[in-house]
Amino acid sequence: MRQWRSRWFEEREKLSAAEEQQVTEKALMVLIKGILSDRPRPGTTKSFTVEQVVQIVAIACEECEKSDRPVSHWTPSELADEAIKRGIVEKISPRSVGRFLKRSDITTTSRSLLVKCQS
Repeated sequence: MRQWRSRWFEEREKLSAAEEQQVTEKALMVLIKGILSDRPRPGTTKSFTVEQVVQIVAIACEECEKSDRPVSHWTPSELADEAIKRGIVEKISPRSVGRFLKRSDITTTSRSLLVKCQS
């Protein structure tokens, strides 16, 4: 609650000026929404687009043999390498790939992936 009062107090001059100028109710609401809206939060921006994530998950649904990989099932490391090889991303860590798969509720064993993808 203190945060909102502080913001309101910091912007009191803008609000007073808007009232003195008798701005329209619509303009006043825009000003108030701007004052009370969330501020940008700290942290890094998203590194991967939704399209890139979908393409990586789609690779996980493919059979490894079709990608000339000498493995029996996809691992996050193999998927990361394949995504880079196909030009989907410039770089990606196996950990990021693992998070995509975990969020997608997909396992990395090829048999269960294929069953889920074909269902």
